[in-house]
Amino acid sequence: MSKTRELGRQRRHERIRKKVSGTQERPRFSVYRSLSNIYAQIIDDASGTTVVAASTLEGQLKEAGLGKGNSNAAREVGTLVAKRAQEKGIKKVVFDRSGYLYHGRIKALADAAREAGLEF
Repeated sequence: MSKTRELGRQRRHERIRKKVSGTQERPRFSVYRSLSNIYAQIIDDASGTTVVAASTLEGQLKEAGLGKGNSNAAREVGTLVAKRAQEKGIKKVVFDRSGYLYHGRIKALADAAREAGLEF
């Protein structure tokens, strides 16, 4: 990936973060996408803690054999993070796409989290 493309994403991410912030009642659902993996976290910005996290690097997703950097794996990560959030009593979140286009793996992860019960 070229530096200018990554710098553009970082600028978009900073611009989004000025407006999007997580609270205890409605934490921030943040997504990071690398070339080979996808990571999702639910963060309470008021206390600065990560409440729930999931990624394609986890054992149960590796064993499923879905791959790491594709939409099927992103769907599984979205479902997993939504289930973990509901176990902690979180139903509503604010979605932070981290400057990525809402397309492909990001959209698959968000749709799966919605289907699993998160509201955003």
